[in-house]
Amino acid sequence: MKPIDPDPGAFSEALKTLPKDKPVVMLNLLAFRDQAAYEADSEESSVPCSGREAYARYSKLAIKHVAGCGGQVIFMGAAQAPLVAPADEKWDEVLLVRYPSIEAFVSMVMNPEYQQLARHRTAALAEARLIPMLEAGA
Repeated sequence: MKPIDPDPGAFSEALKTLPKDKPVVMLNLLAFRDQAAYEADSEESSVPCSGREAYARYSKLAIKHVAGCGGQVIFMGAAQAPLVAPADEKWDEVLLVRYPSIEAFVSMVMNPEYQQLARHRTAALAEARLIPMLEAGA
């Protein structure tokens, strides 16, 4: 199964290695499903949409949470043909989001309101990577 959402144990361990008081930039590599895969009993499952459309729903709602914790989108763009990557690796979109600290990011993703809207992200994606980055010298 291809990764979409973080494994809770791995997520906790990875976050322990990051300094609590430094800004962090999250690199998001996103591959969209052709058709969004909502839970069968959800309201959204009755109105089919593409993965891109489901991710747009997520983005519209998530941006308020990003801003609410002091974060900001610093880059969003369409991925192109890779120059150095495995032959079968293909990404549709790349997103860089800066947070004032890893604690601000964790606070956002633990917010029950955010967790509820994240269903759109899960339904939208065929595969994803989320890689925290620190600025050089941080």
